[in-house]
Amino acid sequence: AAARKDNDVLELPECPYEVEYLKDGASKKVDLDMIQTSSKHYVQAMDCPIVASRELRDPSDPGSTVHMEIDISKHMSSLKYQTADNLGILPKNDSALVELVAKSLGFDLNQLFHLFPSAEESAKHTLPFPTPCTVRDCLERYCDLTGSPRRSDLKQLAPYARDEMDRKALLRMSSKEGKSEYKEKIVEAHVGIGDIVTRLCPSIVCPLEHFIMVCPRLQPRYYTISSSSTVHPKTIHITYALLESEKKNGGKFTGLCSGHLSSLSKGDMVRVFVRDSTFRLPKQPERPIIMIGPGTGIAPMRAILQERSYERKSIGDAQGPNILYFGCKNRTSDYIYRDELEAFSDEGTITELHLAFSREQAEKVYVQHLLAQRGAETWKLIDDGKASIFVCGAVKMGADVDHTLQDIIAQHGGMSREKAKAYLGKLQTAGRFVQELWS
Repeated sequence: AAARKDNDVLELPECPYEVEYLKDGASKKVDLDMIQTSSKHYVQAMDCPIVASRELRDPSDPGSTVHMEIDISKHMSSLKYQTADNLGILPKNDSALVELVAKSLGFDLNQLFHLFPSAEESAKHTLPFPTPCTVRDCLERYCDLTGSPRRSDLKQLAPYARDEMDRKALLRMSSKEGKSEYKEKIVEAHVGIGDIVTRLCPSIVCPLEHFIMVCPRLQPRYYTISSSSTVHPKTIHITYALLESEKKNGGKFTGLCSGHLSSLSKGDMVRVFVRDSTFRLPKQPERPIIMIGPGTGIAPMRAILQERSYERKSIGDAQGPNILYFGCKNRTSDYIYRDELEAFSDEGTITELHLAFSREQAEKVYVQHLLAQRGAETWKLIDDGKASIFVCGAVKMGADVDHTLQDIIAQHGGMSREKAKAYLGKLQTAGRFVQELWS
Protein backbone atom coordinates (compact mmCIF):
# COMPACT_ATOMS: atom_id res chain seq x y z
CA ALA A 1 0.00 0.00 0.00
CA ALA A 2 1.15 3.55 -0.55
CA ALA A 3 -0.01 7.05 0.44
CA ARG A 4 0.15 9.80 -2.14
CA LYS A 5 0.38 13.48 -1.33
CA ASP A 6 1.94 16.19 -3.54
CA ASN A 7 2.91 13.40 -5.99
CA ASP A 8 5.21 11.79 -3.41
CA VAL A 9 4.89 8.06 -2.87
CA LEU A 10 5.62 6.43 0.47
CA GLU A 11 6.04 2.71 0.91
CA LEU A 12 4.00 1.97 4.01
CA PRO A 13 4.80 -0.63 6.67
CA GLU A 14 2.55 -3.66 7.03
CA CYS A 15 -0.65 -2.96 8.96
CA PRO A 16 -2.76 -5.49 10.91
CA TYR A 17 -5.97 -3.52 10.18
CA GLU A 18 -8.09 -2.55 7.23
CA VAL A 19 -10.70 0.20 7.09
CA GLU A 20 -14.01 0.03 5.27
CA TYR A 21 -15.71 3.41 4.94
CA LEU A 22 -19.48 3.14 5.29
CA LYS A 23 -22.14 5.14 3.53
CA ASP A 24 -24.56 7.27 5.53
CA GLY A 25 -26.97 5.12 7.48
CA ALA A 26 -25.00 1.94 6.80
CA SER A 27 -24.27 -0.15 9.85
CA LYS A 28 -22.39 -3.26 10.83
CA LYS A 29 -22.75 -5.19 14.05
CA VAL A 30 -19.89 -4.92 16.54
CA ASP A 31 -18.41 -8.37 17.15
CA LEU A 32 -17.28 -8.07 20.76
CA ASP A 33 -15.20 -11.24 20.50
CA MET A 34 -12.92 -9.39 18.09
CA ILE A 35 -12.05 -6.67 20.65
CA GLN A 36 -8.74 -7.05 22.49
CA THR A 37 -9.17 -8.13 26.11
CA SER A 38 -7.18 -5.08 27.24
CA SER A 39 -9.77 -2.84 25.53
CA LYS A 40 -12.89 -4.35 27.11
CA HIS A 41 -13.47 -1.15 29.09
CA TYR A 42 -14.39 0.63 25.84
CA VAL A 43 -17.36 -1.74 25.59
CA GLN A 44 -18.25 -1.98 29.29
CA ALA A 45 -18.31 1.76 30.01
CA MET A 46 -21.64 3.60 30.18
CA ASP A 47 -22.58 7.22 29.50
CA CYS A 48 -23.98 8.73 32.70
CA PRO A 49 -25.12 12.28 33.52
CA ILE A 50 -23.36 14.57 35.97
CA VAL A 51 -25.84 15.68 38.61
CA ALA A 52 -23.59 17.88 40.77
CA SER A 53 -20.20 19.53 40.52
CA ARG A 54 -18.69 21.99 42.96
CA GLU A 55 -15.29 23.53 43.74
CA LEU A 56 -13.93 22.44 47.13
CA ARG A 57 -11.05 24.89 47.55
CA ASP A 58 -11.32 28.49 48.68
CA PRO A 59 -11.31 31.10 45.87
CA SER A 60 -8.02 32.44 47.29
CA ASP A 61 -6.28 29.15 46.38
CA PRO A 62 -4.87 29.09 42.82
CA GLY A 63 -5.51 25.35 42.43
CA SER A 64 -8.77 23.48 41.88
CA THR A 65 -10.22 20.38 43.56
CA VAL A 66 -13.73 19.39 42.49
CA HIS A 67 -16.46 17.24 44.02
CA MET A 68 -18.52 15.57 41.29
CA GLU A 69 -21.61 13.35 41.49
CA ILE A 70 -22.58 11.00 38.64
CA ASP A 71 -26.04 9.44 38.28
CA ILE A 72 -25.80 5.67 37.65
CA SER A 73 -29.51 4.89 38.22
CA LYS A 74 -30.08 3.77 34.60
CA HIS A 75 -27.14 1.34 34.69
CA MET A 76 -27.44 -0.17 38.17
CA SER A 77 -26.57 -3.72 37.09
CA SER A 78 -23.38 -2.86 35.19
CA LEU A 79 -22.24 -0.02 37.47
CA LYS A 80 -23.03 -1.52 40.87
CA TYR A 81 -20.24 -0.55 43.25
CA GLN A 82 -18.95 -1.17 46.75
CA THR A 83 -17.83 1.59 49.08
CA ALA A 84 -14.44 3.06 47.98
CA ASP A 85 -14.23 1.06 44.74
CA ASN A 86 -12.51 2.70 41.75
CA LEU A 87 -14.33 4.56 39.01
CA GLY A 88 -12.77 4.25 35.57
CA ILE A 89 -13.34 7.35 33.45
CA LEU A 90 -12.87 7.37 29.68
CA PRO A 91 -11.75 10.91 28.86
CA LYS A 92 -12.11 12.66 25.51
CA ASN A 93 -9.44 14.57 23.62
CA ASP A 94 -10.01 18.28 23.14
CA SER A 95 -12.12 18.84 20.00
CA ALA A 96 -9.80 21.63 18.74
CA LEU A 97 -6.82 19.23 18.79
CA VAL A 98 -8.89 16.49 17.12
CA GLU A 99 -9.78 18.89 14.30
CA LEU A 100 -6.12 19.90 13.85
CA VAL A 101 -5.00 16.26 13.65
CA ALA A 102 -7.75 15.41 11.14
CA LYS A 103 -6.83 18.43 9.01
CA SER A 104 -3.11 17.55 9.05
CA LEU A 105 -3.73 13.93 8.05
CA GLY A 106 -6.58 14.61 5.63
CA PHE A 107 -9.24 12.72 7.61
CA ASP A 108 -12.99 13.45 7.33
CA LEU A 109 -14.20 13.59 10.93
CA ASN A 110 -17.80 12.77 10.03
CA GLN A 111 -16.92 9.67 8.01
CA LEU A 112 -18.29 6.44 9.48
CA PHE A 113 -15.97 3.46 9.21
CA HIS A 114 -15.62 -0.19 10.15
CA LEU A 115 -12.25 -1.54 11.30
CA PHE A 116 -11.44 -5.18 10.65
CA PRO A 117 -8.30 -7.32 10.82
CA SER A 118 -6.29 -7.86 7.66
CA ALA A 119 -6.38 -11.43 6.35
CA GLU A 120 -3.25 -12.49 8.29
CA GLU A 121 -4.69 -11.13 11.57
CA SER A 122 -8.17 -12.66 11.53
CA ALA A 123 -7.97 -14.30 14.96
CA LYS A 124 -10.21 -13.24 17.85
CA HIS A 125 -9.28 -10.36 20.18
CA THR A 126 -7.29 -8.48 17.55
CA LEU A 127 -9.18 -5.18 17.27
CA PRO A 128 -8.27 -2.23 19.53
CA PHE A 129 -11.77 -0.72 19.93
CA PRO A 130 -15.37 -1.27 18.79
CA THR A 131 -16.54 -0.04 15.39
CA PRO A 132 -18.39 1.17 13.39
CA CYS A 133 -17.72 4.65 14.66
CA THR A 134 -16.94 8.01 13.12
CA VAL A 135 -13.38 9.22 12.59
CA ARG A 136 -14.17 11.92 15.19
CA ASP A 137 -15.08 9.27 17.79
CA CYS A 138 -11.92 7.35 16.92
CA LEU A 139 -9.67 10.40 17.47
CA GLU A 140 -11.59 11.75 20.46
CA ARG A 141 -12.11 8.56 22.43
CA TYR A 142 -9.61 5.92 21.36
CA CYS A 143 -6.35 7.64 20.29
CA ASP A 144 -3.97 9.10 22.88
CA LEU A 145 -3.08 12.39 21.18
CA THR A 146 -1.60 14.19 24.23
CA GLY A 147 0.34 11.62 26.28
CA SER A 148 4.08 11.40 25.63
CA PRO A 149 4.61 8.59 23.08
CA ARG A 150 7.24 5.94 23.85
CA ARG A 151 10.48 5.87 21.88
CA SER A 152 9.20 2.78 20.07
CA ASP A 153 6.12 4.79 18.97
CA LEU A 154 8.40 7.43 17.41
CA LYS A 155 10.26 4.70 15.53
CA GLN A 156 6.94 3.36 14.19
CA LEU A 157 5.88 6.86 13.15
CA ALA A 158 9.13 7.69 11.29
CA PRO A 159 8.38 5.85 7.97
CA TYR A 160 5.32 8.06 7.45
CA ALA A 161 7.36 11.32 7.39
CA ARG A 162 7.92 12.59 3.80
CA ASP A 163 10.52 15.11 4.94
CA GLU A 164 13.91 13.52 5.58
CA MET A 165 14.66 15.85 8.51
CA ASP A 166 11.39 14.89 10.22
CA ARG A 167 12.13 11.20 9.67
CA LYS A 168 15.69 11.50 10.99
CA ALA A 169 14.55 13.45 14.07
CA LEU A 170 12.00 10.76 14.96
CA LEU A 171 14.52 7.94 14.45
CA ARG A 172 17.19 9.79 16.43
CA MET A 173 14.91 10.29 19.45
CA SER A 174 13.78 6.65 19.26
CA SER A 175 17.40 5.41 19.45
CA LYS A 176 19.46 4.64 22.53
CA GLU A 177 21.74 7.59 21.72
CA GLY A 178 18.74 9.95 21.54
CA LYS A 179 17.43 9.09 25.01
CA SER A 180 18.25 12.46 26.59
CA GLU A 181 16.89 14.40 23.58
CA TYR A 182 13.68 12.32 23.76
CA LYS A 183 13.36 13.05 27.49
CA GLU A 184 13.88 16.79 26.98
CA LYS A 185 11.89 17.35 23.78
CA ILE A 186 9.06 14.85 24.24
CA VAL A 187 8.54 13.87 27.89
CA GLU A 188 9.52 17.07 29.71
CA ALA A 189 7.92 19.25 27.03
CA HIS A 190 4.61 17.31 27.34
CA VAL A 191 4.60 16.57 23.60
CA GLY A 192 1.99 14.10 22.31
CA ILE A 193 1.36 12.47 18.94
CA GLY A 194 -1.10 15.28 18.22
CA ASP A 195 1.73 17.84 18.49
CA ILE A 196 4.04 15.71 16.34
CA VAL A 197 1.70 15.28 13.35
CA THR A 198 0.32 18.84 13.44
CA ARG A 199 3.32 20.95 14.45
CA LEU A 200 6.69 19.25 14.86
CA CYS A 201 6.67 16.82 11.90
CA PRO A 202 3.93 18.15 9.60
CA SER A 203 5.23 16.10 6.66
CA ILE A 204 3.70 12.94 8.16
CA VAL A 205 1.20 11.21 5.86
CA CYS A 206 -0.68 8.37 7.48
CA PRO A 207 -3.84 6.54 6.34
CA LEU A 208 -6.40 6.02 9.10
CA GLU A 209 -5.72 2.30 9.67
CA HIS A 210 -1.98 3.00 9.97
CA PHE A 211 -2.58 5.89 12.39
CA ILE A 212 -4.70 3.54 14.53
CA MET A 213 -1.81 1.05 14.50
CA VAL A 214 0.85 3.63 15.43
CA CYS A 215 -1.00 5.88 17.88
CA PRO A 216 -1.20 4.59 21.49
CA ARG A 217 -4.66 3.86 22.88
CA LEU A 218 -6.34 6.40 25.13
CA GLN A 219 -6.39 4.71 28.55
CA PRO A 220 -8.99 5.14 31.31
CA ARG A 221 -8.10 7.19 34.37
CA TYR A 222 -9.07 5.73 37.75
CA TYR A 223 -10.46 7.67 40.70
CA THR A 224 -11.18 6.17 44.10
CA ILE A 225 -14.92 6.60 44.68
CA SER A 226 -15.64 9.06 47.51
CA SER A 227 -19.16 7.85 48.35
CA SER A 228 -20.70 4.95 50.26
CA SER A 229 -22.74 2.56 48.11
CA THR A 230 -25.09 2.03 51.05
CA VAL A 231 -25.79 5.74 51.52
CA HIS A 232 -25.66 6.66 47.79
CA PRO A 233 -26.59 3.54 45.77
CA LYS A 234 -27.75 5.54 42.71
CA THR A 235 -24.90 8.03 42.45
CA ILE A 236 -21.12 7.78 42.43
CA HIS A 237 -19.08 10.63 43.91
CA ILE A 238 -15.51 11.42 42.90
CA THR A 239 -12.99 13.99 44.09
CA TYR A 240 -10.44 15.18 41.55
CA ALA A 241 -7.71 17.81 41.41
CA LEU A 242 -7.26 19.72 38.14
CA LEU A 243 -3.74 18.95 36.95
CA GLU A 244 -2.11 22.02 35.43
CA SER A 245 1.53 23.04 34.92
CA GLU A 246 3.53 25.40 32.76
CA LYS A 247 5.30 24.04 29.70
CA LYS A 248 8.89 25.00 28.90
CA ASN A 249 7.69 26.92 25.84
CA GLY A 250 5.47 29.08 28.05
CA GLY A 251 2.25 27.23 27.20
CA LYS A 252 0.02 25.45 29.70
CA PHE A 253 -0.17 21.68 30.20
CA THR A 254 -3.52 20.37 31.47
CA GLY A 255 -4.07 16.77 32.54
CA LEU A 256 -6.26 15.04 29.96
CA CYS A 257 -8.89 13.53 32.26
CA SER A 258 -9.07 16.29 34.88
CA GLY A 259 -9.20 18.83 32.04
CA HIS A 260 -12.01 16.87 30.37
CA LEU A 261 -13.97 16.65 33.64
CA SER A 262 -13.49 20.37 34.36
CA SER A 263 -15.01 21.20 30.95
CA LEU A 264 -18.24 19.37 31.86
CA SER A 265 -21.27 20.83 33.63
CA LYS A 266 -24.37 19.49 35.35
CA GLY A 267 -26.36 17.48 32.81
CA ASP A 268 -23.36 16.60 30.64
CA MET A 269 -22.54 12.93 30.11
CA VAL A 270 -19.36 11.16 31.19
CA ARG A 271 -18.37 7.62 30.14
CA VAL A 272 -17.57 5.44 33.17
CA PHE A 273 -17.17 1.90 34.51
CA VAL A 274 -16.50 0.41 37.98
CA ARG A 275 -13.38 -1.50 39.04
CA ASP A 276 -12.87 -3.27 42.38
CA SER A 277 -10.54 -1.58 44.81
CA THR A 278 -8.56 -3.05 47.68
CA PHE A 279 -10.31 -0.94 50.34
CA ARG A 280 -12.68 -3.17 52.28
CA LEU A 281 -14.12 -2.43 55.71
CA PRO A 282 -13.36 -5.01 58.41
CA LYS A 283 -16.10 -7.63 58.78
CA GLN A 284 -15.94 -7.06 62.54
CA PRO A 285 -17.32 -3.51 63.05
CA GLU A 286 -15.78 -3.32 66.53
CA ARG A 287 -12.27 -3.20 65.02
CA PRO A 288 -10.59 0.21 64.72
CA ILE A 289 -9.81 1.92 61.41
CA ILE A 290 -6.81 4.21 60.91
CA MET A 291 -7.26 6.36 57.78
CA ILE A 292 -4.45 8.41 56.27
CA GLY A 293 -5.56 10.51 53.29
CA PRO A 294 -4.10 13.98 52.68
CA GLY A 295 -5.36 16.10 49.76
CA THR A 296 -7.56 14.16 47.32
CA GLY A 297 -6.46 11.03 49.20
CA ILE A 298 -9.44 11.89 51.43
CA ALA A 299 -11.77 10.40 48.75
CA PRO A 300 -12.00 6.77 49.98
CA MET A 301 -11.90 7.96 53.61
CA ARG A 302 -15.02 10.07 52.98
CA ALA A 303 -16.72 6.96 51.53
CA ILE A 304 -15.63 4.81 54.50
CA LEU A 305 -16.79 7.46 56.99
CA GLN A 306 -20.21 7.65 55.32
CA GLU A 307 -20.44 3.85 55.62
CA ARG A 308 -19.27 3.82 59.25
CA SER A 309 -21.68 6.66 60.10
CA TYR A 310 -24.57 4.67 58.61
CA GLU A 311 -23.39 1.52 60.43
CA ARG A 312 -23.02 3.43 63.71
CA LYS A 313 -26.67 4.46 63.64
CA SER A 314 -27.64 0.78 63.92
CA ILE A 315 -24.94 -0.59 66.25
CA GLY A 316 -23.94 2.54 68.21
CA ASP A 317 -21.01 2.24 70.62
CA ALA A 318 -20.25 -1.32 69.50
CA GLN A 319 -18.38 0.21 66.57
CA GLY A 320 -14.62 0.51 66.86
CA PRO A 321 -12.81 3.86 66.75
CA ASN A 322 -12.25 5.69 63.46
CA ILE A 323 -9.02 7.72 63.39
CA LEU A 324 -8.41 10.09 60.47
CA TYR A 325 -5.17 11.82 59.46
CA PHE A 326 -5.77 14.53 56.86
CA GLY A 327 -3.33 17.06 55.47
CA CYS A 328 -3.25 20.06 53.14
CA LYS A 329 -1.40 23.38 52.80
CA ASN A 330 -3.64 25.65 54.84
CA ARG A 331 -6.92 25.34 56.73
CA THR A 332 -8.34 28.44 55.02
CA SER A 333 -7.54 27.50 51.41
CA ASP A 334 -7.55 23.75 50.65
CA TYR A 335 -9.05 22.01 53.69
CA ILE A 336 -11.52 20.12 51.49
CA TYR A 337 -14.72 18.59 52.95
CA ARG A 338 -14.05 20.50 56.17
CA ASP A 339 -17.76 20.82 57.07
CA GLU A 340 -18.34 17.10 56.53
CA LEU A 341 -15.30 16.02 58.55
CA GLU A 342 -16.27 18.30 61.42
CA ALA A 343 -19.84 16.90 61.29
CA PHE A 344 -18.46 13.32 61.42
CA SER A 345 -16.41 14.37 64.47
CA ASP A 346 -19.37 16.05 66.18
CA GLU A 347 -21.60 12.99 65.75
CA GLY A 348 -18.84 10.68 67.05
CA THR A 349 -18.11 8.75 63.84
CA ILE A 350 -14.60 10.23 63.70
CA THR A 351 -13.07 9.40 67.09
CA GLU A 352 -9.84 11.32 66.45
CA LEU A 353 -9.18 13.89 63.71
CA HIS A 354 -5.48 14.74 63.21
CA LEU A 355 -4.81 17.64 60.84
CA ALA A 356 -1.48 18.49 59.23
CA PHE A 357 -1.41 21.98 57.68
CA SER A 358 1.98 21.96 56.01
CA ARG A 359 2.31 25.71 55.30
CA GLU A 360 0.96 27.17 58.55
CA GLN A 361 4.32 27.16 60.32
CA ALA A 362 7.97 27.62 59.41
CA GLU A 363 8.67 23.89 59.42
CA LYS A 364 6.46 21.79 57.14
CA VAL A 365 4.27 19.27 58.96
CA TYR A 366 2.82 16.26 57.12
CA VAL A 367 0.52 13.37 58.11
CA GLN A 368 3.45 11.00 58.76
CA HIS A 369 4.82 13.43 61.39
CA LEU A 370 1.49 13.38 63.28
CA LEU A 371 1.39 9.58 63.00
CA ALA A 372 4.92 9.34 64.46
CA GLN A 373 3.88 11.50 67.42
CA ARG A 374 1.20 8.93 68.29
CA GLY A 375 3.44 5.85 68.00
CA ALA A 376 2.44 4.09 71.23
CA GLU A 377 -1.30 4.59 70.67
CA THR A 378 -1.01 3.50 67.02
CA TRP A 379 0.87 0.31 67.96
CA LYS A 380 -1.79 -0.55 70.54
CA LEU A 381 -4.56 -0.08 67.97
CA ILE A 382 -2.72 -2.25 65.42
CA ASP A 383 -1.51 -5.08 67.68
CA ASP A 384 -4.18 -5.25 70.40
CA GLY A 385 -7.14 -3.80 68.52
CA LYS A 386 -6.45 -5.51 65.16
CA ALA A 387 -6.93 -2.16 63.40
CA SER A 388 -7.10 -1.77 59.64
CA ILE A 389 -4.87 0.94 58.12
CA PHE A 390 -6.00 2.64 54.92
CA VAL A 391 -3.67 5.00 53.03
CA CYS A 392 -4.49 6.99 49.91
CA GLY A 393 -2.55 9.74 48.11
CA ALA A 394 0.78 10.44 46.43
CA VAL A 395 3.47 7.76 46.14
CA LYS A 396 6.01 9.74 48.20
CA MET A 397 3.53 10.25 51.03
CA GLY A 398 2.73 6.51 50.93
CA ALA A 399 6.43 5.64 51.20
CA ASP A 400 6.85 8.07 54.14
CA VAL A 401 3.82 6.60 55.94
CA ASP A 402 5.10 3.05 55.31
CA HIS A 403 8.49 4.05 56.78
CA THR A 404 6.83 5.68 59.81
CA LEU A 405 4.70 2.60 60.47
CA GLN A 406 7.82 0.41 60.35
CA ASP A 407 9.45 2.76 62.90
CA ILE A 408 6.39 2.53 65.18
CA ILE A 409 6.20 -1.29 64.95
CA ALA A 410 9.95 -1.68 65.55
CA GLN A 411 10.07 0.73 68.49
CA HIS A 412 6.83 -0.14 70.31
CA GLY A 413 6.67 -3.79 69.27
CA GLY A 414 10.28 -4.38 70.31
CA MET A 415 11.28 -5.73 66.89
CA SER A 416 14.16 -5.35 64.50
CA ARG A 417 13.60 -3.23 61.41
CA GLU A 418 13.48 -6.39 59.29
CA LYS A 419 10.84 -7.99 61.49
CA ALA A 420 8.81 -4.78 61.56
CA LYS A 421 8.79 -4.75 57.76
CA ALA A 422 7.66 -8.40 57.70
CA TYR A 423 4.92 -7.61 60.28
CA LEU A 424 3.60 -4.82 58.04
CA GLY A 425 3.77 -7.21 55.06
CA LYS A 426 1.54 -9.68 56.93
CA LEU A 427 -0.99 -6.92 57.61
CA GLN A 428 -0.98 -6.16 53.89
CA THR A 429 -1.59 -9.81 52.98
CA ALA A 430 -4.48 -9.94 55.46
CA GLY A 431 -6.06 -6.82 53.90
CA ARG A 432 -5.46 -4.80 57.07
CA PHE A 433 -2.86 -2.47 55.52
CA VAL A 434 -4.09 -1.07 52.20
CA GLN A 435 -2.46 1.64 50.08
CA GLU A 436 -3.82 3.20 46.88
CA LEU A 437 -1.19 5.59 45.60
CA TRP A 438 -0.51 7.62 42.47
CA SER A 439 2.53 9.44 41.13
